[in-house]
Amino acid sequence: MRQWRNEFEQVNSRIAHLFLRYGPAAAGLRRVPVLGSCLSWIGKRVLPGNSLTWVQVRRGVAAGIWLRLNPRTGSATVEGRGEPEIQNTLREHLAAGMTFYDVGANIGFFSLLAARLVGPGGRVVAFEADPENASRLREHAERNGFSWLTVEEKAVWSEPGRVSFARCDPATSPDRGLGSVVQSGGNGTITVEAVSLDACTSRFPAPDVVKCDVEGAEVEVFRGAKHVLAENRPVVVCEMHSTENRRMLLEEFSRLGYRCVDCDEQHVLALPQ
Repeated sequence: MRQWRNEFEQVNSRIAHLFLRYGPAAAGLRRVPVLGSCLSWIGKRVLPGNSLTWVQVRRGVAAGIWLRLNPRTGSATVEGRGEPEIQNTLREHLAAGMTFYDVGANIGFFSLLAARLVGPGGRVVAFEADPENASRLREHAERNGFSWLTVEEKAVWSEPGRVSFARCDPATSPDRGLGSVVQSGGNGTITVEAVSLDACTSRFPAPDVVKCDVEGAEVEVFRGAKHVLAENRPVVVCEMHSTENRRMLLEEFSRLGYRCVDCDEQHVLALPQ
């Protein structure tokens, strides 16, 4: 029975890797009448939509890092195409021995990349409120041997406490990458512990670089990081989720003596002057 199970898992793994390699090229065929429907029907039965498989990133700054990915959605990550500007920004600003805070780490791609860049003499603290993502992130850190990466299964907010966190439907985002803090509960909402970045510096080294992607809560995150920004002066890479959030944060960064430039259409790089 064990041998049969191992062989079954090996076949599934091969199929998953084929999806990762050739799935994007075959995507156009799914729009062909009849043929597309047949391909989708076969794909769903050969490889369920919630499948995960271990794979190494093939190209880019993170080449060689192990991740357990969904074969249907992970091809860009495997090929090193996920947010290349942010990858290059981290490579430029992180060095051995530094400390990196990943706020809204999801399954940890940037946490793992940072762990490689800072090395065992550095520190990575990954904040992820979704329990499933936090669990996968811990798996990723262990598989890659990054013992200096700590996963904090918490939301980052303006002050410590408890907040409501709406988990993303995996049908919308297979890696639950769109979860967010909300004002009131509902279906798929859980209560999680919240921390502020200022409070975290009593437990961890102050950050040299902060990456923030919190689906609209970025203003609250940095309201709780005023001491860190004023005293420790980290480089900040922040994804902006609204025009108003961008305006408010650019004003706050400027007031604190930061120079801001665009990494891409969504991300702002704040550099201490």
